[in-house]
Amino acid sequence: MNNNNIYYIFSDTIVLITRSLKHIFKNLDQLLALTIQPVMFMLLFGYVFGGAINTGGVSYINFLVAGILVQMSAFGATTTSLSIAMDLRRGIIDRFKSLPMASSTVLFGHVVADLVRNFLSAIIMIIVALIMGFRPEASFTDWLLITGILLLFTFALSWLSAIMGLVAKSVEAVQWLGFFIVFPLTFASAAFVPTQSMPSLLRAFAENQPVTHVIEAIRALMIGLPTGEHVWLSVVWCVAITIVCIPVASFLFRRHSI
Repeated sequence: MNNNNIYYIFSDTIVLITRSLKHIFKNLDQLLALTIQPVMFMLLFGYVFGGAINTGGVSYINFLVAGILVQMSAFGATTTSLSIAMDLRRGIIDRFKSLPMASSTVLFGHVVADLVRNFLSAIIMIIVALIMGFRPEASFTDWLLITGILLLFTFALSWLSAIMGLVAKSVEAVQWLGFFIVFPLTFASAAFVPTQSMPSLLRAFAENQPVTHVIEAIRALMIGLPTGEHVWLSVVWCVAITIVCIPVASFLFRRHSI
């Protein structure tokens, strides 16, 4: 691949990222999801369930923030599947394939736009948490690591979401498929309650699935707890998901482009 090809691929990717970002800020539904949804989840879990859950020596709001942050990123990543499904349904993909552009840039445009969307949502959520009493102890280096883990997790889930958007037969099917996968992974985890309180079988699943490792890594970095093996396990899980999902999504996309 020569330098000109690399330049055009990069240029096409930037154009499609910009296109996806414009859709976010021109779409009222996505703006509401970006701003109101994380605030509602923080208020609901923080004030409704906070007094009933024992989290040891950690205040519930400090315990909760990492779980809500990762849950919002997981559900936010499913926007990739909806965007891809809408492009396929409207025939946008057929228009793109008639142009002299790399097909992979379409997927990268949606995935990177999701990273930006989730990053903005995370900032809003943390501001609300600080108002509610969240008091992190993370250093600047810890925050950089937290940001890196969260972006890597969102990137991996967005590629998994891209596969869902390519295999589903309709936009409605995409929504149910995303809910079916993301809902159990986020709620059967350490997001809202300590895993020690769960039944043995559920606890075994919760403690050994990727979402819990990401949550525990971010939580430990935020409030000054020992990270144990959670940081490197969360990175390994995210990288593994990405390595598997990118070629699968690319193959499915090319199949749609034939």
